[in-house]
This record gives sequence, structure tokens and C-alpha cells, in this order.
Amino acid sequence: MQNSEAMALSATLLAAAGDLTQRIHEGVVARGFADLRPAHGFAFARLAPDGATVTELAAHLGVTKQAASQLVDEVVRRGYAERRPHPGDARARLIVLTERGRACTRAAEAAAAEVVGGWRELLDEAEVRALWGSLAKIAPYGPVRPVRPVW
Repeated sequence: MQNSEAMALSATLLAAAGDLTQRIHEGVVARGFADLRPAHGFAFARLAPDGATVTELAAHLGVTKQAASQLVDEVVRRGYAERRPHPGDARARLIVLTERGRACTRAAEAAAAEVVGGWRELLDEAEVRALWGSLAKIAPYGPVRPVRPVW
């Protein structure tokens, strides 16, 4: 693959990721969560399973602890998350989603399903699954991070 082809492929992947992010965000806003930015969704993806510390969230987002702490302050203030004592570290606080945060996460999942469902107008089921499989080989464990800085 020539350099120009590699750049074109890179640009196409970034455009697809940006479009996906924007369309999921629009779906979340349409479902009543208009006070969030796409960066919040990337944070919620890390918090959703079992919560996380600010340090873990910062690593996931690729930002400083201070930036992650500001984001946490914002989502706590808006009722999407809360701080709890960490069960394994008395010095740390665990950030977990509230019911409002989980509802927002479900809204994002529904919006993502709509977007990916729309891809089936362009690709058949086998092509969508092949795309998924190929992308999973390229980035099997990498953190999902916002394209723009959190702040």
C-alpha cells in the first residue's frame, strides 16, 4: 500500500468514527440527554460495568487526572454519576453511574443500534460482520477515546 493510499484509508476510518460518534450523540440528545457531549459517552463506557477511579478514567480517556476529575465533577453535578467509597482502597473513591447515567447509556446503545442498522442499507449482514471482525483484529483491546480533548 502506498503512502497516499494509507492516508486515504486512515482518513476514511477517522471519518467513519467521527460520523458514528456524532450520530450516536444526536440520538442521545434526541432521547432527552441534551446536557452531555460525546466525551461524556466515552467516560460512561468505562464507568458502566463496575465504576472506576478518576485515575482509571483518566487513563481510559487519555487525559490528565485533573481533566478527568473535572469531567467527573460535571457528571456528578448533573446526576449521571456518584462517588462511593472504593471497596478495595480506603483512600480512593469509586465513580459509578446513577440510574440516570445508566438510562443515558441505554439511550446511547439504542442510538448505536440505529446507526449500525442503517449501515445495512449499504452493506449486507455478512459485510457488516466482516467489517466488525476486521476492525476487531486491528484494535482488539485499545481504549476508546474521544477524538477531541475532554475539555
